[in-house]
Formats: sequence, C-alpha cells, structure tokens
Amino acid sequence: MTSSSEPLVALVTDGLREVGTGAVWAVGDAAGVRQEGRHGPLGRRPGGPGMARDTLFDLASLTKIVALWPCAGALWSAGRLPLDEPLGGYWPEVAGRPVGGLTARRLLTHTAGLPPRTNFARLYGTDPAAVRAGVLAAPLHRPPGQAVEYTDRAAIILGYLVEALGGAPLARLAAEQVWRPLGMADTSFGPLGPDVRARTAPTEFDPVTGDYLAGVVHDPSARLLGGVCGSAGAFSTAHDLGLFLTSLLGPGPAAGWVAESLREQTGGLAPARGLSWLCAPGTDPSAGTFVHYGFTGTAIWLSPRQGRWAVLLTNKIHLNRELQPLTDLRNAFRREVFG
Repeated sequence: MTSSSEPLVALVTDGLREVGTGAVWAVGDAAGVRQEGRHGPLGRRPGGPGMARDTLFDLASLTKIVALWPCAGALWSAGRLPLDEPLGGYWPEVAGRPVGGLTARRLLTHTAGLPPRTNFARLYGTDPAAVRAGVLAAPLHRPPGQAVEYTDRAAIILGYLVEALGGAPLARLAAEQVWRPLGMADTSFGPLGPDVRARTAPTEFDPVTGDYLAGVVHDPSARLLGGVCGSAGAFSTAHDLGLFLTSLLGPGPAAGWVAESLREQTGGLAPARGLSWLCAPGTDPSAGTFVHYGFTGTAIWLSPRQGRWAVLLTNKIHLNRELQPLTDLRNAFRREVFG
C-alpha cells in the first residue's frame, strides 16, 4: 500500500462510476485508521445528502463477522464451544437430528453439507419458532466435508447455538461482549429508529411500503426472524468497523480466536476459507489475507500477517443487482491495499 492516499482515492472514485453508487472506505493497522474517504450520494433522490463518515450501512452478511463470529469466539475461548465435537453432544435441542452430527467447525467453514438456500417462508411459514424448528430438523444436502458451499443456514444455526450456550439473544450478546466494549456506538441490529435513518444508506425498493428500505434489514430471512439472526441484520459505520478490525490486530482477548480463525481450514477445497472468513480471492491462502462480503455492497479485509485492515462500504443493491462492477472495484481495492 502506498503511503499517500491519492491512488486509493482515485481508484475508489473511478470504480464507483461503474458501480453507480457512493461509498465510505477506510484502511488502518493496529494503531487505528491510516487512510479514509467517502464519495458519492447517499441515495438516488436528487439533491439528497452525500456519503459521510457516520453513514450507516446495512451490513448484510458482515453480520456473520461483526456479531456472530466474535460471540462464538468468546465461547470457544472460555472452553464452552468445542469446534470438533458433534453439536448433539452438548446441545440437546439437536441431538438425534442431522444437524446434531455436525461440528461447529463445519458450520464456520461452510463445509457442513447444509441446503444452500434458505426459502424459509415457503418451507416453514412465517412464525420464527416454526422456522427455527424447521431449520434444526432439516436433512443435509450432502455429506459434510465434501464441498465448500456458502449458505446462510450455517450462520443461522450457529446463531441459535451461540444463544443457547450464551444464555441470551444474539443482539444482546454482541452488544455487551463486542460493540460496547470497543466503543462501537453506531453498531446495532435493526430496525433503526427514525433519528438515525436519515444517515442510513438505503438499499432496495420495497413494494410493500412503496419506498426504499433504510434502517430495516434488506435480507428477507433476517426480516422474517425479526431483524436479528446469525447471518444478517446488523447496521454499522466505517468508523465502527475500523474500531472492530483494529482490535483484531492487537494482543487482546480475541487474539487466540483470530489466530485460530485466520488460516485455511477447508483442506484444499475451493474456495479456501478460515473460520467464517474467506481467503481473499486473487490471493494465495498462504498469504493470510482474509475478507468477508455483504450482499448489500459491503466488504471488510483483515491481514494479521501484514498488520493491516480495510473497509469498503457501498449500497450497490440500491441501484441494481449487477455484481461485476462491484467485484472489479473490490478486487482493485484489495490489490492496492494488500497487494
């Protein structure tokens, strides 16, 4: 990464012309933010506000990293979440079911053989209790360990497990164990209150309300589950995500979990993954650069080996679902920051 922010500013600005939306970005190390910027409008309404340092984004699947993964890590560090023991041996709710034979490591690496789609409303109805029962009783899609198949079901099941072991809802566990201690004052599960919706990046048009979603989670499974689940539902800012990522490069209580998670754990299967994190596309797993993306247009990277982190937040879904321009921008951003 160059010492000047000018190449990164030019790269993001040029890339956003193709993406068609605004962005907030930051790059830092164990001491905090080193470079940051923002560009473009908050939404499509003419004359509306621009992106700002405190713009809130629907994190989508970054929820898996910012909420679920550290809570799972706290349980692992306390010796309460064995990664390689069958779930049914310490979680009575799934004993005797297909899910009960899986391990937490399989869920965290997306090698559990779960059905790749959610389809919760069609399969189980709209009652959250019925969805939970259906998800935990569902048969596997394939034998565990055969393939890496990214699925929200893995995170949703792990969210139920973390709640069961932690004795509290995931939103409370994340706030008390992660967000508040780190000073992440703008990070929470939705729906967000009207006082902060004005600085929340809108996502997709909702025909039910006749307006763009803002402060209400875009992910339909998370909405069905009341806005809180292991796979999606959290909102945050680039500033707060910087606080979170900075903490992961230090010698704090999460250091052991970071070391355990940020190494290739999928045995040569593609795409290579650690625990929750993905080995950054375009890099060799041995390089130790990891990433996670969110469907709404969000992304974070972390490289303990280089002592560096990065955040690139867009609301691409607000314009359309054409992924390639955002993929190109993300890859160029990663190359500029991490090589």
